[in-house]
Amino acid sequence: MLRIDDLDTPRNIKGSIDSILKTLDTFGLHWDDRVYYQSQQLDVYHDILNQLSHDRLIYPCTCSRKILASGDREPTQPDIYPGSCRDKHILPDTPHALRIKTDNSIITFQDELQGPISSNLAQQHGDFILKRKDQIIAYQFAVVVDDSLQNINHVVRGIDLLDSTPKQIYLQQLLGFSTPDYMHVPVIIDEQGYKLSKQTRAQAVDLQTPHLVIFKLLSLLKQNPPVELEHAPATELIDWAVGHWNPMLLKNFRAISR
Repeated sequence: MLRIDDLDTPRNIKGSIDSILKTLDTFGLHWDDRVYYQSQQLDVYHDILNQLSHDRLIYPCTCSRKILASGDREPTQPDIYPGSCRDKHILPDTPHALRIKTDNSIITFQDELQGPISSNLAQQHGDFILKRKDQIIAYQFAVVVDDSLQNINHVVRGIDLLDSTPKQIYLQQLLGFSTPDYMHVPVIIDEQGYKLSKQTRAQAVDLQTPHLVIFKLLSLLKQNPPVELEHAPATELIDWAVGHWNPMLLKNFRAISR
């Protein structure tokens, strides 16, 4: 299955989806069903938000980052929302975000690579946003609904998203959704220690030599591909990688320098 996260419209770049599809095809990564676009699921997201509102599990919030930064939170806890708007009456036509109410229950899960993870959302994050003030559905909420709709049972992703998982499990429990198995793998970083991404101006993947890219990535991910496969076709390398994938070789890493 292929899902396109296209809800954050201000950051969407014209032609980027076609580029993604072309890149996946070039690397021999093919999907079986139609492409799933988050932007086509807005009615589903809003129906669930309406139910959460009806159950008084979410509330409107008018706080800006500037207001929160000027508050009296501890310097060591800058990202914990203090609940400023939880008991406020906010008129419906006032621009606002929607936050989910959290409590002191402990969210615990067994990460297949990182081991046992526990989080007290109220103390470590506070009430987090499900819909932004600019009316864009938040990643934390959308991905929970998408995973349920698509019957996702395993999630493998970068360790930079490990902090998001307790929030998503909390939402899954509130909504009565199944919780997938999670594995968070190290991210590849540049010489300055930043994750390779558009934000850090990392170079685009080379479409001219996909087999060399896959071989290098497998090496970086400590999978030790045999030297004789370095110039094998991309599809052959992927077949080898699927058959020999061993995430335990990444167990002692949180980041990998390229």
